[in-house]
Amino acid sequence: MKRFFIAMLLVIGTGVGAVYAQGTVAKSSITFEIKNMGINTGGSLGGLTAKIHFVGANLSASTLEASVDVGTINTDNTTKDEHLRSEDFFDVAKYPKITMKSVALKHKSGDNYIGTFLLTIKDKTKQLDIPFSYMDQGNTVEFKSTFKINRLDFGVGSSSMILSDVVTVHLDCEERKTESATL
Repeated sequence: MKRFFIAMLLVIGTGVGAVYAQGTVAKSSITFEIKNMGINTGGSLGGLTAKIHFVGANLSASTLEASVDVGTINTDNTTKDEHLRSEDFFDVAKYPKITMKSVALKHKSGDNYIGTFLLTIKDKTKQLDIPFSYMDQGNTVEFKSTFKINRLDFGVGSSSMILSDVVTVHLDCEERKTESATL
């Protein structure tokens, strides 16, 4: 679950001045945490793809899109993973991807930004404000974010006295620049 949330966030990136950057995901980590019977448990997601067009000097011209393959969910428990892939939770056969698309991006300070994103899970789309950091490291850019979502807003599982509704998602993505130009 956490990887799919983070995949959505990893599309976030920035540039310095009037430079824009596009690239390919070099490595990513999408993890999640949720309380189950009062104990923190979690897992990860893989298969992240992203399209990033980030213009640091003109955030309104920037677009960030990402998707993650929900079938890659991994909690280190095969039985739990299969249950999470089932109709009871993510229904991977019908909804194989989680997607995120930016609506607006704002600079907060330093390397810190906040993005308004449309997050789609199981054909349910919600608008979320998600904080992230963006660091330009020459040939690569790094995006990091931690945010929370309510799984019930997306029809993931049902109300439960033992499973929390709130999921914390951690995203860490490194993108290798393949295109860069001065505007």
